[in-house]
Amino acid sequence: MSKFSLAARMASFRYAFWGFVDLLRSEHNARIHLLATVLVVALAWWLKLERADWIALLVAIALVWITEALNTALEYLADAAVPEQHPLIGKAKDVAATGVLIASLVALLIGLLVFVPALWPLFP
Repeated sequence: MSKFSLAARMASFRYAFWGFVDLLRSEHNARIHLLATVLVVALAWWLKLERADWIALLVAIALVWITEALNTALEYLADAAVPEQHPLIGKAKDVAATGVLIASLVALLIGLLVFVPALWPLFP
């Protein structure tokens, strides 16, 4: 095991940052997630939501981003390992995409549970 190195830790953050940039460049849905993230955070800030609401929204946002990143990573690995069409690779990609869909739907429900009551008094 190598010794702790601040330079190595900083490099790992750089790699993660470039992974995020690659995710945004390569995945159309990631750009949609970014727009949704910005809109949700802006609306939550404007409404001055309570701490518990912020926690719920941030967990939902993280869940979507994590599943999108893992889905993309799985697609890259699958394409590198088996460049030609393979039914099991296709199934693996479909199941990973289902994870993103589930996370997105749960995030949408959390958003509705948080924002509808917060916005309701603004519309008499």
